[in-house]
Amino acid sequence: MLGILLLAMLGAWALYQRQTINEVTLDFPSKISEKLDKLWEIAQESLHDKKYLRAEKALLTILRVDERNATAYNRLGILYAKQQAYDDAIECFEIAQSLEPSASSLHNVGLIYYETEVYEKAALAFEQALAMEEDLAARHIAYAKVQEKLGHDKRMITSLERAMELEKNPQTLTILADAYERTGQEELATNLREQAAKMIIPQGEARKVKQPRRVVM
Repeated sequence: MLGILLLAMLGAWALYQRQTINEVTLDFPSKISEKLDKLWEIAQESLHDKKYLRAEKALLTILRVDERNATAYNRLGILYAKQQAYDDAIECFEIAQSLEPSASSLHNVGLIYYETEVYEKAALAFEQALAMEEDLAARHIAYAKVQEKLGHDKRMITSLERAMELEKNPQTLTILADAYERTGQEELATNLREQAAKMIIPQGEARKVKQPRRVVM
């Protein structure tokens, strides 16, 4: 009788233990999620407040928990770019790109190469970004700036003309007009400036080109 009672008690204890383990297992992901949410909040606030060391620690902690988090690598790249640690920034953006291919990561790499005057690599990064997402005028404008630095005026003009096709507003018209002037096409430049003048919004603010997510230098 005592043996049967003991077996019953052990069975109940085992069942209780199983339930407790299951509860802990179920609760574990939610606790991790809460921790990650808090770390993201710290990282975002710290980046905004220019507390870069604190932001870096938060992002690196996120990556220790979730080493394939492409967004964290992108944010870390932005952080390093703000501090002009361009090699580290490029590495982060390239890792993000390998984990989760995106035009934004490639565009950010292009911006850093442009900033550091590595124009051939900047051009390649922008070309790859355009291959993934071609319908943003700002990407074509960035590519055009690189082509001008490389002395490829025809490619510069072609890119700026495409930007104007995508977003015809005073800003794109003026940028293209400036390029026409620099390449000796005065009549085309004058025509575009006249069009831009007619498109000014009544409040006095010209529409601006839609910007992709990018590094803020």
